[in-house]
Amino acid sequence: MAESMAGLKRSCRCAEVTEANVGQEMTLMGWVQKSRNKGGIIFTDLRDRSGIIQIIFEESDCGAESFAKAEKLRSEFTVAVVGTIEKRSGAANPNLKTGTIEMRAKSLRILSESEVPPFPIEENSKTKEDLRLKYRYLDLRRPDLQRNIMTRSRVATMVRQFLADEGFLEIETPTLIKSTPEGARDYLVPSRVHPGEFYALPQSPQLLKQLLMCSGMDRYFQLARCYRDEDLRADRQPEFTQIDMELSFVDVEDVLEVNERLLKKLFKEICNFDVQTPILRMTWREAMDRFGSDKPDMRFGMELKNVSDVVKDCEFVVFKSALENGGSVRGINADGQAGMPRKKIDALVEYAKGFGAKGLAYLAIHEDGSYKCSFGKFMKQEELDALVKAMDGKPGDLLFFAADKNKVVFDVLGNLRLEIARQLDLLKKDDFKFLWVTEFPLLEYSEEEGRYVAMHHPFTMPMEEDLPLIDTDPGAVRAKAYDIVLNGTELGGGSVRIHQDDIQEKMFEVLGFTKERAREQFGFLLDAFKYGVPPHAGLAYGLDRVVMLMVGADSIRDVIAFPKVKDASCLMMEAPAPVDPKQLEDLDIAIVEKKDEE
Repeated sequence: MAESMAGLKRSCRCAEVTEANVGQEMTLMGWVQKSRNKGGIIFTDLRDRSGIIQIIFEESDCGAESFAKAEKLRSEFTVAVVGTIEKRSGAANPNLKTGTIEMRAKSLRILSESEVPPFPIEENSKTKEDLRLKYRYLDLRRPDLQRNIMTRSRVATMVRQFLADEGFLEIETPTLIKSTPEGARDYLVPSRVHPGEFYALPQSPQLLKQLLMCSGMDRYFQLARCYRDEDLRADRQPEFTQIDMELSFVDVEDVLEVNERLLKKLFKEICNFDVQTPILRMTWREAMDRFGSDKPDMRFGMELKNVSDVVKDCEFVVFKSALENGGSVRGINADGQAGMPRKKIDALVEYAKGFGAKGLAYLAIHEDGSYKCSFGKFMKQEELDALVKAMDGKPGDLLFFAADKNKVVFDVLGNLRLEIARQLDLLKKDDFKFLWVTEFPLLEYSEEEGRYVAMHHPFTMPMEEDLPLIDTDPGAVRAKAYDIVLNGTELGGGSVRIHQDDIQEKMFEVLGFTKERAREQFGFLLDAFKYGVPPHAGLAYGLDRVVMLMVGADSIRDVIAFPKVKDASCLMMEAPAPVDPKQLEDLDIAIVEKKDEE
């Protein structure tokens, strides 16, 4: 039977009790973690978000009524206990903050009873995620998830304080906006007042923060909610939070400098890790050539080597045809892995095929200097020797090669080096390696659309020295764009924005926008740019990703209170769900059922 807590006031949270409280009478409240009846004496672990303290019930101390209640306690009951703090009678528990003390109960109230939970409320639960997410309110009681959510709260508070001290204004931007082409699909919201018309939920506050720069706000930030209707993975959600900022009268260096100081403060305060500044920088071109990725993991080597010139005259048809078709031949050196079993090598070949490889060539260097090579019969000994030398190969090494168009080669080897590193346990979660990737291509060619599209967005400033190439070789134009990368994950990205009319018009032209379409989509911004827009630049972090890496989680779902699963549904609330037909009628919306395909 649940009881009232009338007349009781909690003294503090469970794990806030210290040896200084020994001898004091206190009132504690929380959830029962577990209870052990030893016959005449009951040991109960009481838990809240701060931690656990052990409570001792003996009838001689708490009376027959409270002792009878204590005998009924089981996991997840919520209780209030009045008792005296004393030194622990047995050995101290080094795993608890309260490991040297305990409470001897004088009275007990059961505030609410609990059914048996569908899974144990315990740290590092092995319960399937779908079940835990269905009962997320129980899952969030787990100490490890509570620590994650508390860390997220601390990060948000520190970001706000740091940016406020740097002269940034926190300004909210609307969540019901106009749909504009920004890459991912928009989530649309129908308007009842304007039948047949729709708002979009913002993919980011990009255009609005640029308008704030036009408004003279000089430095803006917000922890912005963003929405993108895209396929999900471990570090994506349909709704997420950005640490979003924009600055006026700045260039690339100004943005990077203030953000390096922000990162240094966050990782020192949260992780006690000293971020070395200035953070290493690398151009996009160098990152792709060395690591096959624009977000390279710098915790280990295994860099790509371009061996196209070395094999250009060989007769191995795989290498030869790749080069004839304008591609390249590149390799990675798995140091000391020549003894890798054939079964594991075959598995890596299959893994590479998942990224577009038709196959994967390999060469193992035995301790006696001889080779075991999947393509040895197609190349002369001196050609193989030259290839090994180009790869810095030595006895005991295992070399892998990919030959195809550059994009395929980069995808294959960039992911292969990560997979091998995972297998070799080279990816230490508490080893934070930061990197700025700069000078991204302004444009990338879309085979699907048959035209160039913006790699970031249509308002990214080109490098001034590359502007003459925009008509003759648009793919070679670099952007004043930059990403901050940590351990192979893109934490955030930004750019200097276009603020000159002629450059913006040229950008729209290259992207295939007519003047009419540009005005239709972005007229409000183009109008604002007529009235003295300052040079401006910005950056946005994924708050969820930052916290995920700080706490060593494998998924951003572990740092979000109520996340969605891979199909963008909420298992707990059972959303999305059908709505009342009257609501659809008010919105002038009709649902058309798809006919079964014959």
